[in-house]
Amino acid sequence: MKIDHIGIAVKSIEDSLGFYEGVLGVEQAGREVIEDQGVTVVLLPADESRIELLEPLSEDTVVGKFIARRGEGLHHVCYEVDDLTKKLDDLKSRGLRLLDGYPRRGAEGRLVAFVHPSSAGGVLVELVEKRTEGEG
Repeated sequence: MKIDHIGIAVKSIEDSLGFYEGVLGVEQAGREVIEDQGVTVVLLPADESRIELLEPLSEDTVVGKFIARRGEGLHHVCYEVDDLTKKLDDLKSRGLRLLDGYPRRGAEGRLVAFVHPSSAGGVLVELVEKRTEGEG
């Protein structure tokens, strides 16, 4: 299992890019809007992993509320798994609390699901299904 990305909640992607691009010299690997999650996402490469900047589309989205409560910063850690449905079934059988309990489309069209922080030591954990051969 590897870390696919670290999610960071930001008020403004453009303002945040001043640090990542201007100071660290990291170039964007992709940008997209994920309507059903209420965010604009920018992916920044970090060796074999990535940083995912999450800007809320409005204050009443999950990320918007997160920023209002806790401020900008670490939002989640995302781990890559071979079979997301199988992993979710395993986690449910162990009694872990899941946010949705089923896979949905996330950034880059990949299947994702979230483990509630109460079941993961206070950290929001995202799981993403491993890319199959031929996927970007």
